[in-house]
Amino acid sequence: MSSDPDKLVAKADKLTKLTLTRWSADWRNATLNYEQAANAYRVAKKYEKSKDAFEKASKGQEMLSSPWDAAKHMESAAALAKELGNWNEVADLYRRASELYVECGRAQPASDALGKAARVVEDHLPDVAVQLYTDAISLLEEDDKDQMAFDLYRALTAVHIKLEKYTDAAAALLRLGLAADKSNATNSQFKAYLGAIIVYLYAHDVKAAEKCYNDCSQIPAFLGSDQGRCGSRLISAYSEGAVEEIKRLAQSSTISHLDHAIIKLGRKLPTGEVTAVKAGTEEGEGLDENDLT
Repeated sequence: MSSDPDKLVAKADKLTKLTLTRWSADWRNATLNYEQAANAYRVAKKYEKSKDAFEKASKGQEMLSSPWDAAKHMESAAALAKELGNWNEVADLYRRASELYVECGRAQPASDALGKAARVVEDHLPDVAVQLYTDAISLLEEDDKDQMAFDLYRALTAVHIKLEKYTDAAAALLRLGLAADKSNATNSQFKAYLGAIIVYLYAHDVKAAEKCYNDCSQIPAFLGSDQGRCGSRLISAYSEGAVEEIKRLAQSSTISHLDHAIIKLGRKLPTGEVTAVKAGTEEGEGLDENDLT
């Protein structure tokens, strides 16, 4: 058998085309040739040709009713698109791999494929990464694998913060808190709650931070936790206009134990002018409406 990848692809293409003498495509042999060519091209660092051959091999495995192998080849094609810096294609190919894993009834690898895509493209296409992370989380939660989604939630939060979409970041943290609650992961749950409070404070939306704290306080165990106490002290310090106390809390070990993206925000508190609520002198930030009585 020829080891020249160009010849292997030409031969495989021929095997899949119907002619007067060939009435049915020979997908088995064609797929073997595509796979061999894809690997040979990859070794030779001909990434574009290798990617195309892996896509054809994936199609072949689909025709042979093997979506698992088809998905694997699609992931190989996606990894080559990454080498080529084709970020939109990376997302598309990993999505197709994910769909093939779903066909196999395998939520975990289907979610993993979307997570890989999101990590690759988040610096180049952050909005695409947000959608990929969101869909990866949904696949796991629909399969009752909430605990496997924690890292995806954290990554999603970090992208939202990078995009300065603080309301979305806080919402992602609260959804992480819910997933942690369902998984009986109390520590992760309370860290997520405190993280959401810090995100709101960083965005200088003290009213939302206070509401968030009050909502989370419906869970009695949160009030008695390090995270709950830290949240309570932060809200009190803001209401009293105690800038030095806010700065002291921002350096606390409780905040040091949160995720990196949240620590960075926490360390910068307070971000805006802080005025005691009673004074009501804050302009435009809504602090004067923040009635803590």
